[in-house]
Amino acid sequence: MIIVGIDDTDTLETPGTNQLAKSIVRATADDWRCLRILRHQLFFDPRVPYTSKNGSASITFEPRGNAEPTRLADLCEHMMQQWFVDGSDPGLCVVEVVPQEITEFGWRCKTEVVTQGMARELAASHGVFLKGLGGTEGGVIGALAAVGLAVTGDDGRVVQHGEWPDDLSGCVTLDVLHDREIDVVDMDRSTSITAGIVDVGKHLRPNRRNGRTVLFVVRNQSTAELVYRAVKTT
Repeated sequence: MIIVGIDDTDTLETPGTNQLAKSIVRATADDWRCLRILRHQLFFDPRVPYTSKNGSASITFEPRGNAEPTRLADLCEHMMQQWFVDGSDPGLCVVEVVPQEITEFGWRCKTEVVTQGMARELAASHGVFLKGLGGTEGGVIGALAAVGLAVTGDDGRVVQHGEWPDDLSGCVTLDVLHDREIDVVDMDRSTSITAGIVDVGKHLRPNRRNGRTVLFVVRNQSTAELVYRAVKTT
């Protein structure tokens, strides 16, 4: 398994980091199978420079055959350089084993202000590939945080789970969600839902919790039918 972290790859006028992550997955599909793409919410504070809401992305891969991690890193770097636009400050992290100290750094990035120097020093001390690819290179902070958080299995909103054939929107049955290995949980009762219909909204965006992919929902009380609405959480 290998985890790629990317951050600060866009501006308000250009396609976002999640779209870049999906492009990387498509470009590497012959050699690497995507397990999931996650969006990680970092510290939302005026002291932190960010494009919109200070989220970074992680991509968790497993190799097909004898795929080389160094080639994956090179391809990600190349794509990010092609994607680069003035005003963005991209950072890239690629790691096979995530040390506990980097996971702790990821949790810190959700609650406090950290610096590039802290991120670079930590990555260097563990021999982790971390590189800025333009602008101020501030994205190295979120990129390192993303790999630290991804490995926990307990953080992030799922942008892509496995090799989903497409995104989902609107009303879908529980069977469709279960076929995609998504647990559906009633937020009010903290219980799993086994039957009914769920309005997932514009996009299907479950979360990672305790090593599971979970979609939190609430019951539509205005109808006797088992109809639920997805709740967006960070």
